[in-house]
Amino acid sequence: MRKISEFEMPDLIPARMLNEFTYCPRLCYIEWVEGEFEDNADTVDGRFQHRRVDQSQGVVPNPEEVADFTARSVDISAHEIGIVCRLDLIEGKDGHVIPVEYKRGYVPKIEGGAYESDKVQLCAQGLALKENGYECNEGLIYFVKSKQKVQITFNELLVNRTKQLINNLRLMIASEKIPSPLVESSRCVRCSLAGICLPDEINFLKNPENRNEEIPQVRKFLPPRDDQIPLYVTGYGQTVRKKGERLEVWSNRDKTGEVKIRELSQISLYGSADITSPAFTEILQRNIPINYFSYGGWFYGFSQGNSHKNVELRIKQFAFAEDKKRSLKLAQMFVYGKILNSRTILRRNDGEVSDEILKSLKKLASDAKSSNSLQTLLGIEGGAAQIYFSRFNNLLKSDDSWYSFENRNRRPPKDPVNTVLSYLYGVMVKEFFVTLNTTGFDPYLGFYHQPRYGRPALALDMMEEFRSIIADSVTFTLFNNGELSERDFISRGLGVTLTPTGKKAVLRGYERRISTEVKHPLFGYKVSYRRIFEVQARLLSRVLHGEIDVYPPFLTR
Repeated sequence: MRKISEFEMPDLIPARMLNEFTYCPRLCYIEWVEGEFEDNADTVDGRFQHRRVDQSQGVVPNPEEVADFTARSVDISAHEIGIVCRLDLIEGKDGHVIPVEYKRGYVPKIEGGAYESDKVQLCAQGLALKENGYECNEGLIYFVKSKQKVQITFNELLVNRTKQLINNLRLMIASEKIPSPLVESSRCVRCSLAGICLPDEINFLKNPENRNEEIPQVRKFLPPRDDQIPLYVTGYGQTVRKKGERLEVWSNRDKTGEVKIRELSQISLYGSADITSPAFTEILQRNIPINYFSYGGWFYGFSQGNSHKNVELRIKQFAFAEDKKRSLKLAQMFVYGKILNSRTILRRNDGEVSDEILKSLKKLASDAKSSNSLQTLLGIEGGAAQIYFSRFNNLLKSDDSWYSFENRNRRPPKDPVNTVLSYLYGVMVKEFFVTLNTTGFDPYLGFYHQPRYGRPALALDMMEEFRSIIADSVTFTLFNNGELSERDFISRGLGVTLTPTGKKAVLRGYERRISTEVKHPLFGYKVSYRRIFEVQARLLSRVLHGEIDVYPPFLTR
């Protein structure tokens, strides 16, 4: 384990983090050490309720000059006890001071009228005031919705408990090990980080005996789908401009579309499509990723604001990639998932597929899990892909000859089916690139795909298990449903490319597919494919953290 140095240990612990640690040590670790945060309705409402006390007001007198006064949003630090805090409100009276902590909800119906986490946070504020020379023996918690104050006395029991928790928090940081998730705790229900923490999922995977249960008791804390929408801008001469709280898409002098900025999840610019400086700055400030593609759909890169702080995960990722045995173990599971999902696609959609082919794919998947080198694994994956694509024409149900499929080819693709496959693989690389980046990974360092200049190797790793069930499925569905016609393709030299109309049809099919809610085969709840991408990335991070031993690929049934 990497030893944490004194320089890395923070001198001062925010009292707010002490509150989080008391509530759930894992929550504190994720938010403070890993730098991850996600809003929910409670946190947004909390900021709204706090807006008045967040505005600095009033002056705090010297300790020896305390008389009647009030001050809001006061910063104070105490190096001896190791606490830094921002006091919502401080009141002075008769020579002593009282910190007042604002909470958004109602007075809880429990003994003492306040949760331990809130009492500890308030007590830490009181200790900080005492260390700075102020007389402070009690504080108040003001519950906004109840409009009631609860008095908290800083007695010996609470003071000792607060000091003990400060010490425990420091030990947690020094251990560099994320605490285990709570078990079947009601605290997880209202936690905004439950979708990052995955408490029930991790507990389930840490206890292999539970995997024999057909329907595990895993609660769903992730929203089923992402309500924000992506913006795709294709075609020559398209420009994205900002107007108020909206983005507008213009083609020369004509407006071709608009979207509310707050509803955007990401922007994808294809070919010569561009974005004005005011729009670009606004999007960066809102931490919305902008993806850049070639006209043909090759992913060039992306722009994003200064967002993710999870350097610990990237350190572990680089250490893992240096370890050939551990990298191979991950690569095996990526390929294992890819082969089994390809087999399922054939079993579902190819009525003439033989048992021998299905058995061959199943054996190759098993061989992938026991392969002894990356080169062997590459050979196994190549063999499985050859078998799979030899049956791909059977997934295309029409008798039309203009899009028949013979074999997989690319750079450039030589027929319409390969053109759509290549285009969708490029879109999926972008999808995983953004997902991995927002979950704290370096998308360029993989475990199966090896580093190469400009290659998003980890994004390519993670999409392996989804190629057949997303990109391939969208491809044969579009052709089978007649959503693509011969007019949607152009032959240029040795290759075939999509027209702007054809690209829009492909992107519609892709968005429809990844927004589809499916039952997670391991956890039993329904969730969209786009959310599953995020879940798989977070499960990979838990393997790197050592919380679970084996990466579980998403295996469709």
